[in-house]
Order: sequence, then C-alpha cells, then structure tokens
Amino acid sequence: MADVAKDLASGTVGGAAQLIVGHPFDTIKVKLQSQPTPAPGQAPRYSGAIDAVKQTVAAEGPRGLFKGMGAPLATVAAFNAVLFTVRGQMEGLFRSEAGVPLTIRQQFVCGAGAGFAVAFLACPTELIKCRLQAQGGLARATTTGSVLAAVKYGGPMDVARHVLRSEGGTRGLFKGLVPTFAREVPGNAMMFAAYEAFKRFLAGGSDTSSLGQGSLIMAGGVAGASFWGIVYPTDVVKSVLQVDDYKNPKYTGSMDAFRKILKSEGVKGLYKGFGPAMARSVPANAACFLAYEMTRSSLG
Repeated sequence: MADVAKDLASGTVGGAAQLIVGHPFDTIKVKLQSQPTPAPGQAPRYSGAIDAVKQTVAAEGPRGLFKGMGAPLATVAAFNAVLFTVRGQMEGLFRSEAGVPLTIRQQFVCGAGAGFAVAFLACPTELIKCRLQAQGGLARATTTGSVLAAVKYGGPMDVARHVLRSEGGTRGLFKGLVPTFAREVPGNAMMFAAYEAFKRFLAGGSDTSSLGQGSLIMAGGVAGASFWGIVYPTDVVKSVLQVDDYKNPKYTGSMDAFRKILKSEGVKGLYKGFGPAMARSVPANAACFLAYEMTRSSLG
C-alpha cells in the first residue's frame, strides 16, 4: 500500500479516536469561551468548567456534552487524512534517503505545512460545531425560571444552510479563518515537533520503533498539551467570532475581538475554557497518535 494511502487510513482512524475521547471537553471549552460577559455585579452564567458540566447535563442530559459532534465526525476523515498525509509528504521532501529520521526542526516545518492545509477544512467545520455547542449556553432564563430556547439550529446541516442563505454564502462558512490559521499553523508545528522529541527522549535516541503503547500515549499527551499551550488565545478569538451575531456583530474582526476581550476581561479573558482544553488535549491526542501509529504499523 502506498504511503499516501497508509497516511489517509491511519489519519482517519486516529482522528475518530481523538474526536470520541475529546468532544465532551471541547463542548465545555466552547461554552465557557462563548458565554456573554456578565453585567457589573452579576455572576457569569458558568462559574467554571465543573459548573458548566453540571448545567449542561441538567438542562440537556449527557447527550448535551456531545452536541455538535456530527459536523467534525462527518469531516474527521478528510481533516486528519489531510493533516497526516501532508505531513507525511513533507517528510518525504526533507528526507535524504528512506529510513533516515528527520531533525526536530524539520518535523516542526512539516507540522506547520500540515496545519496550513487543514485550516481550510477546520474553519467551516468548527464554525458549525461552535454554533451548536454555544446555543444551549446562550439560552436565557425567564422570570419564571423556565428557559426560552435560544435554539436556532436543528443540526449541522441546518447551521450550514442558515449560514449559506443568510450570512454571505460560502464566505460566511469561513468566518474566523484568520485566527484558525493562527491556531493551526504554529499549533501543529509545535505538536508534531514535541511528539517526535518526546518519543526520542523516551527511546534514548532517534530510533523510536521499539516504543510500546504506553510510551506512545505519553508522547501523544505531551504533543496535545504543546498544541494548546501556545495557541489558546487565538482559539478564543476564533470561537467568539464564529458565534458572533451576523446582523449585529460585537466584533469587526480578529484584532477587534482580541482588543475588546483584553479590555473588558483582561488576559484571563483570553484563556476562558483553558482548563477543559488542556484536560481534553492530553487524552484526546494520546488516543489520536496511538490509533494512528497502531494503524500505520498494521499496514506495514
């Protein structure tokens, strides 16, 4: 089987594993990122990650933690296939001969190239996901304590139809593309470099073929934490832009969103939902890389 086909298949399996393990954490992250800034003297809708979990389960049941998973699940094959295939092809360009390991710097560049490619798929997918995840948290309580459904969308396709019809057509699906690039390019560069570096640390050299599943899980977890550790504020900017009202926008663009968040909430506003993101990144990326490596190995 050609290397491209192996990367396509392995990336798909890895992405599915990552999505299943990490989506509930991602739902809480988006709810915390997109909750409205409370008025002076009022408490925020969610006091933290645990409170967001409790409120979500109480209002929507456990299924609420998996809301919005349809969009990324439908595109997980394409997303991870592109990510790992582009990375694999760039590795081939850098490799002087078969079997020669790349330097960590070269892995960094390969990850950046893969991140650039997947940003075009990530942006519309995450716009749909964020709209579905955030709409429950944007519901408002009436004076009688009941909840007025601020539910606009019945599912992923409903979001896509609404955006295409009422928010500028195809261009509307790519709202937040700039911060998506700012997240995916450096994030994936750091992730793949950290993954390879940690594997070599565990192996005591550049030959990592003898590492077991436990070591791969550890390396994948470190890689995931490295991704979010350097790009999280750009993810916050992306999320608030993608759930912003189209007719009465609060933000005019990425820099405007960044400045307004910083002005109204300080630096901590750029790290809303950071806890769930980091809690998600370790097990989700560990599952992704382990599934990728095991599938790739089984294919030869």
